[in-house]
Amino acid sequence: MDLRYTPEQADLKRRAADYARLLMRYEEQSEQAGGPLPQELVTELTRAAMDAGVYAINMPAEWGGAGLSLLDQVIVEEEFGKVTNCLWDIPWRPANVLAYGDERQREKYLLPVIRAEKFDAFAVTEPGAGSDPASGTSTATRTDGGWLLNGEKWFVTCGDVADFLLVQADAGPERLATLFFVDKAAPGVEMTRLPRFMHSAVNGHPEFTFTDVFVADEDVLGGVGKGYELTKEWFTDERLMIAARTVGAAERALQLARDWAVEREQFGSPIASYQLIQGMLADCAVDIAVNRAYTHQVAWEADQPGTDRKTLHAKASTAKLAASEAAGRVADRCLQIFGGRGYDRSYAVERMYRELRVDRIWEGTSEIQRLIIANELIKRGTGALALPTP
Repeated sequence: MDLRYTPEQADLKRRAADYARLLMRYEEQSEQAGGPLPQELVTELTRAAMDAGVYAINMPAEWGGAGLSLLDQVIVEEEFGKVTNCLWDIPWRPANVLAYGDERQREKYLLPVIRAEKFDAFAVTEPGAGSDPASGTSTATRTDGGWLLNGEKWFVTCGDVADFLLVQADAGPERLATLFFVDKAAPGVEMTRLPRFMHSAVNGHPEFTFTDVFVADEDVLGGVGKGYELTKEWFTDERLMIAARTVGAAERALQLARDWAVEREQFGSPIASYQLIQGMLADCAVDIAVNRAYTHQVAWEADQPGTDRKTLHAKASTAKLAASEAAGRVADRCLQIFGGRGYDRSYAVERMYRELRVDRIWEGTSEIQRLIIANELIKRGTGALALPTP
């Protein structure tokens, strides 16, 4: 097994790193603003992402995307994860399941997203249904030519800037989980609250209510009853990307802490000369190295023909669980190495400490990841731990 990057992957990593450094210039501006950046600047940064080939990285090149494999996407997202304030949302990554739309849906919804003319947001979580999307209470009732959608969705990431939402709701008396394209400007759609969270993200996570929102039959994605499987596929990719970004964030935090420890003197010596600091640095390096390797492995497996999707679902959960929890440990240690300055919001390590906390919650809590992994082991044995064979 050759674990070296190809020349093309090395160039991709370089371009992603260069773009991430561009975003880093605006971290403090975003923090001071409480998250958002001026639209003219966002437009400029979007164009830069397109020019660098790191926009819509999960969409086919023939549709205008970057056409990257999952491993290549992980390489990019790892670099993006080094940027604070969720500025990695600017180089937009459309929901992967948009690719399952028919030709009309692709023209109306997906292609404008790839061209940065529109933005999508995935609406699954509800007040009473977070970790278990199958327990949602949003409904779609049959009407002439389509459906009437009623319900409430919370924590709709980037819903404040989205033009349309992918809404999961139970369709008909059989309550079949289904994904619906919903225009955010449609009658009956209301953005009721934009919560303020621990981290200052460039885009928000608003709450929506849907009251008798008409959705035409042609705006059902993948067919009635296909919603839960599509949502699971979305979760698989998103969990891998979270794993990649948290590895990247941890690496930047360690680099900053290492540099600080080498330069900062106390009691007449650099603090890097003290074994308690060395121990923290070493533990950080181990957390990063192990989780980078596993995240790359799972992404590579996902790109191989014939990969079992159920096993992949569990492996993506493993990557997300391990990397997000490890990154939290790394950020905590690195903040400690910085001492009082680590608690100052003008230091990137402080922002990482706050921002990495949510990675153990969104796209499935750590506890849910453990249940997914355990269920795979119980039902199918320890194959989830194995490397693929020819």
